[in-house]
Amino acid sequence: MYPRFLLRSAALALAVTLSLGTPSAFAVGKATPAAETAAAVLRKPVAQGLYELAYSPTVDVVYVASSGGFGDAAGPAQLLLLDPNTLGVEAQIPLERKAFGLVLDDANHRLYIGNTVDTSVTVVDTATHKVVGIVQLMEKKVGKDGKAAYTHDLRELVVDGAANRLYVTGHSGEGSVLFVVDTQSLKVVNNIPGLGNAKAPGLALDAKGKRVYTSNLLAEVVTVGTDSGKVEQRFKVSAEQPMNIALEPSGKRLYVTDQGSEMIRKYQASSSGFTSTHPGQRVLVLDRTTGKELASIPTDAGPLGILLDAKRKRLYVTNREAGTVTSYNSDTYKPLKTYSVPTHPNSLALDAKKNVLYVTVKNGDNEAKGSPESVARIQLD
Repeated sequence: MYPRFLLRSAALALAVTLSLGTPSAFAVGKATPAAETAAAVLRKPVAQGLYELAYSPTVDVVYVASSGGFGDAAGPAQLLLLDPNTLGVEAQIPLERKAFGLVLDDANHRLYIGNTVDTSVTVVDTATHKVVGIVQLMEKKVGKDGKAAYTHDLRELVVDGAANRLYVTGHSGEGSVLFVVDTQSLKVVNNIPGLGNAKAPGLALDAKGKRVYTSNLLAEVVTVGTDSGKVEQRFKVSAEQPMNIALEPSGKRLYVTDQGSEMIRKYQASSSGFTSTHPGQRVLVLDRTTGKELASIPTDAGPLGILLDAKRKRLYVTNREAGTVTSYNSDTYKPLKTYSVPTHPNSLALDAKKNVLYVTVKNGDNEAKGSPESVARIQLD
């Protein structure tokens, strides 16, 4: 669908960093307007270049990755520890490399930080809050221009603490891969190809089923077997821009945000003549065993982050362009409430016990260069 030169483009890479079957079922009804949910939202500026975050019930703290941003006004790369009630900064852990993705293994007291531009992972001991190592996933290679550079960059991480395995997607227009790290030795034990010659934004783990699910910008969902160490299934889906993934832990459903970015769509049309057949701006619900489309849930503009609270039957989506977070009933797909968190809500974390949602919020073009980005705390019903 998309030629390689398109998928290698800087414009597409920027957009990513920031979906067959029977007729779809659509959600009906309207969510509670954002204006009516304002009282539930606490928001504070924290630091430059915020990306993913995680909540630890053990430590009772919110971890936030701060890359520090880029350019002359960039701040330090660091891991921030926030008070989960006030969002005040309790501690700052300096990092050697810029921090983007996060995944927490709370039971084993480990936090893994994706160093996207260095194709590596920083490991933090959450009992001592000390950096215990950096896992280099690959080395630089000399290109045709004579310069050494990494051939892959990173986005998402998932961890299987019981099996001592960390999984990280490595992106490349020439072939995205899944890195497998032994979390005890902190060594790369496998590099699994076949995720597609495109960015592979989404990543989800079914530890019990021994499967890892990824999405890519070739409109595919790709399943990797954690025992076999190879691609076991590949489904073409109707989402043209499949981004993040949420997995139903005890069922067969896979929820995928289909972003519908106009920038990506225009670039596709101008560069390759690609004609879009769907506007995106939805969550696609799939049967993860067959690839069958079960539902298409309309969203606000620019859906990106997605989180499933299976116990409460709630699905949360960040709408990056609309500046909102929307909650849905994950069984009926009915929209329930919309929370205003402008400018660009990005990633999500949940305190399931207190029923609190945490959101990183990226700055827009109107914010002053070098100004801090924010974290929002949403008290859910």
